[in-house]
Amino acid sequence: MKGQVIYPRVALIGLGLIASSMAHAMRAGGLAGEIVGYAKSAETRAVAKTLFCDRVTDSAAEAVQGADLVVLAVPVGVMGEIAAEIAPHLKPGATVTDVGSVKQAVVDAVSPHLPEGVHFIPGHPMAGTEYSGPRSGFATLFQNRWWLMTPPEGCDPEALARLRALIEGMGAKVDTMDVAHHDLVVAVVSHVPHAIAYTMVGVADHMRRVSQSEVIKYSAAGFRDFTRIAASDPVMWRDVFLTNKDAVLDILGRFAEELFVLQRAIRMGDGEHLHAYFTRTRAIRRGIIEAGQDTAAPDFGRGVPPANEG
Repeated sequence: MKGQVIYPRVALIGLGLIASSMAHAMRAGGLAGEIVGYAKSAETRAVAKTLFCDRVTDSAAEAVQGADLVVLAVPVGVMGEIAAEIAPHLKPGATVTDVGSVKQAVVDAVSPHLPEGVHFIPGHPMAGTEYSGPRSGFATLFQNRWWLMTPPEGCDPEALARLRALIEGMGAKVDTMDVAHHDLVVAVVSHVPHAIAYTMVGVADHMRRVSQSEVIKYSAAGFRDFTRIAASDPVMWRDVFLTNKDAVLDILGRFAEELFVLQRAIRMGDGEHLHAYFTRTRAIRRGIIEAGQDTAAPDFGRGVPPANEG
């Protein structure tokens, strides 16, 4: 069932997994009048025009003209460059948001370029898959997932409410927080787990005693989950680690301390400590399931056909 149009024209700058999923979700819900897109690659623009954009343009500046909402869905490292390009062409009263998983770096890069009368409301959808590109999006990506918003002090309440209505219309749950807290939280729940996954896969790749074919042939569920995470977009994650390095290094330091304690317990044969530690951490998994953030289905729901990813 389609709802009311919230933004007559939406401009998507960057047309990968998140932007394409937003387009599919907005179209399915009748939330946007026209969806205009821009990506650096001509091939990506052609795919987007076929699959989910009403119109694509040859420049970001052209894409944002007349747009009521502009979504920056590009790597964090180029946010400032894009903001500088589009700033003179933004419609007075328009809202600009982003979908980057780092917020302080985005605010620092984008805010100085935006003119008065344009509302900048940073955002971060806590949703994704290991796939990227314009063909990877699907309308239900944000269903029951958190979308974190970091509105600046003095943010226009009407602009904030309008953006929130769009996000909720796409099926997401919304929470707000300040940028520093956001960057610390996501370092724990997203950034450092990715760093660990990349490292573990790298360790397996460099092992001299085990051939690559054996790693692939005998990979257990835990290692396969690491490889799924490590298959994420390398450009995006390079920028994430470079722009959120303080929080990431802080949490990596805490992880190293925990790992040292665990290592010592294993070396000393301290089964009581290991059992207590694993029991406590197991409860975290149960909490995630109870919060609706994952499924309790056997084998993590792998046997269940995926949602429509058209």
